[in-house]
Amino acid sequence: MPFFTSYDGLRLHYDQVGDGPPLVVLPGGPGTDVRYLRDLGGLSAGRRLIRVDARAAGRSEVPADPATVSFVEQARDVEELRRHLGLETLDVLAHSAGSLTAQEYAAVHPYRVRRLVLVTPVGRAGREADPAEIAALRAARRDEPWFAQAAGADEQSPLGRARLVPFSWHRWTPERRRGEYVPGHATTLPWLRAAFYAGSATVETLPGRLERLRAVRCPVLVMAGASDGLIGTAPARLVHETYAGSRLEVFTESGHRPWVEQPELFRAVIEDFLGGGGVA
Repeated sequence: MPFFTSYDGLRLHYDQVGDGPPLVVLPGGPGTDVRYLRDLGGLSAGRRLIRVDARAAGRSEVPADPATVSFVEQARDVEELRRHLGLETLDVLAHSAGSLTAQEYAAVHPYRVRRLVLVTPVGRAGREADPAEIAALRAARRDEPWFAQAAGADEQSPLGRARLVPFSWHRWTPERRRGEYVPGHATTLPWLRAAFYAGSATVETLPGRLERLRAVRCPVLVMAGASDGLIGTAPARLVHETYAGSRLEVFTESGHRPWVEQPELFRAVIEDFLGGGGVA
């Protein structure tokens, strides 16, 4: 299995799926094994997906210092991967929490990112869900048989987050969707989530962090699911507003994983963007 050594000597795992121009893929979670993304709805038919397990996740090693799991620090791992691969520039696709790492990398290394795809991002420099939007999206599912159990879940606990899963889909039935959740793909490290988000901006630092992001000049594609009751569409809209000339696509029949629910449209939008049609 391929590994690369990052700046602090940690061995990080990646694999390659498909053929074509390379596309670096960063998973969400945080801390989820990158294999949950599979081939991104068939995107591997025209792209070589370089799927990276973040530090302390999947098949990568766990660092001795939890502080290095912060998404701000993980941007350094992306640069080490670029050097390992011998690529001058990268096309990067990131999902959910991984979008924070991708944006930080683009801000620190603006000339190393050719095009940036952010799929259902959680925000710009931290989680930025709109509570009112999330409440409305979840309330709209009140007639679903699973609603009562999901609505009463504690979002701060791993078990509670598992019970919230149906809200993250446009259409949820256990028979159709449970196969997407492989035992062992989610992190079991109790400290990882807090360590990852420790890099989030505060009220005081957010203006400066956004100024750095606005300096990013590569084309940016932002994708959201209209039914995403996990993070909503508000974070994607904020991300879109941050990058001049960026493109926003909201998938009307998708939740948090549009490559599963609308794979044909997902592939078409990304191929058009990566092929040169990215700036609206």
